[in-house]
Amino acid sequence: MDLWDVLIRPIITEKSSNLMAENKYTFRVHPKATKPEIKRAVEVLFKVPVVEVRTMNVRGKYRRQGATGGYRPSWKKAIVKVAEGKSIQFFEGV
Repeated sequence: MDLWDVLIRPIITEKSSNLMAENKYTFRVHPKATKPEIKRAVEVLFKVPVVEVRTMNVRGKYRRQGATGGYRPSWKKAIVKVAEGKSIQFFEGV
């Protein structure tokens, strides 16, 4: 898997913004990405040392429109902790 395929997009929410104070950044990742692949992608693309990677599968929520109902797609997210004193410049000012 290519490095650019591993990280899909950053997740910017109130909870993820609070985690940034602890040097933790949240990303939506490819469902088949492994922790070593995610770590390598963040280290190469953002040039920061990664200390820890935590992943979780997020189940799709049930949604309905009128009489029709269905589930949104499931996805995977990763919380990446970078070394103390380092930060990802992409998230600065958020």
